[in-house]
Amino acid sequence: MKLTVDLKQTSYPIYIENGILKDAGSYISQVFRGRRVMVISDDRVYPLYGRILLDTLSSFECHTLVLPHGEQTKSFQTLPQIYTALLDAKISRSDLIIALGGGVIGDLAGFAAASFLRGVKLVQIPTSLLAQVDSSVGGKTAVDLPQGKNLVGAFYHPRLVLIDPDVLDTLPERFIHDGMGEVIKYGCIKDASLFRTLQQHACFEQLKEELASVICRCVDIKRIVVEKDQFDTGERMLLNFGHTLAHTIEQYFHYERESHGEAVAIGMYQITRIAEEKGLTPKGCAESIREVLTAYGLPSACKIALSELTGAITLDKKNLNNHLNVVLLHEIGDSYVWAADLGFFQGAEPVVV
Repeated sequence: MKLTVDLKQTSYPIYIENGILKDAGSYISQVFRGRRVMVISDDRVYPLYGRILLDTLSSFECHTLVLPHGEQTKSFQTLPQIYTALLDAKISRSDLIIALGGGVIGDLAGFAAASFLRGVKLVQIPTSLLAQVDSSVGGKTAVDLPQGKNLVGAFYHPRLVLIDPDVLDTLPERFIHDGMGEVIKYGCIKDASLFRTLQQHACFEQLKEELASVICRCVDIKRIVVEKDQFDTGERMLLNFGHTLAHTIEQYFHYERESHGEAVAIGMYQITRIAEEKGLTPKGCAESIREVLTAYGLPSACKIALSELTGAITLDKKNLNNHLNVVLLHEIGDSYVWAADLGFFQGAEPVVV
């Protein structure tokens, strides 16, 4: 399956196909005519798929940088190591960086590509479900600061995205669940039919035979949204459903407890529950979300008082003049942006998320 993100001069193709990784070189050759390639990966993904990728890139001069896995790597302190490796490899603006990994590697390598020499060509090869359905598409790159997630970043689109669902066979079960948090998000905000498909399966194993088409539908939703709102000032905000609470939960536990998809799951359910209490979302939506989350092994609560999170919420980059744009549901499959004050969270009962 091929999709194209139509952004005029920065348009790029997305290919979704089982086994496409072993043919990555031929696809990359269509968008890159240079000589040097830097593959950036992590110490879990590279031992599994690094050699497969390098074997397809035999016509290029290839260099590799393998970083520790985990959200802690996506920090400002990692960037000098990446820049040094790029300098040592003599990477120029006519060369290419390939991000081979999940969301952390995609965001980190993407920001390095955006900032090194003011821009080096980038290809995304996402290897986690979360990265395949969400973070590899749309051009958002970032690193975390101690004060919050993704606070330093850039919009920088890849030249190509290659999605191979087969690589998910080696993904630990927890990170399958993690990615399903973002899949469920797409059903909530834009596609009631996708949400019903998820409801009709009792677990991920039952969904697996439809996985390529599910990934394609999620990517297509994001493609359409990004084409309408490249820089996250309008409709693209809908992609942040559940993320305001999610990012603060992740930060609260120093990115060591809930994964991103787990935190998004909690955020989606809790924001919908609060919106129902305030008459902003019809009754029953939160329970429908909770049931689907449970089916795919995702939490809906994490036992933190909301009052403990409000300090971090004030630092959210979507906080403008003490009003926070939060995403709510008219119904499952139909979402909207609501300008809430910070009391939106503080007034909800019960106060444990």
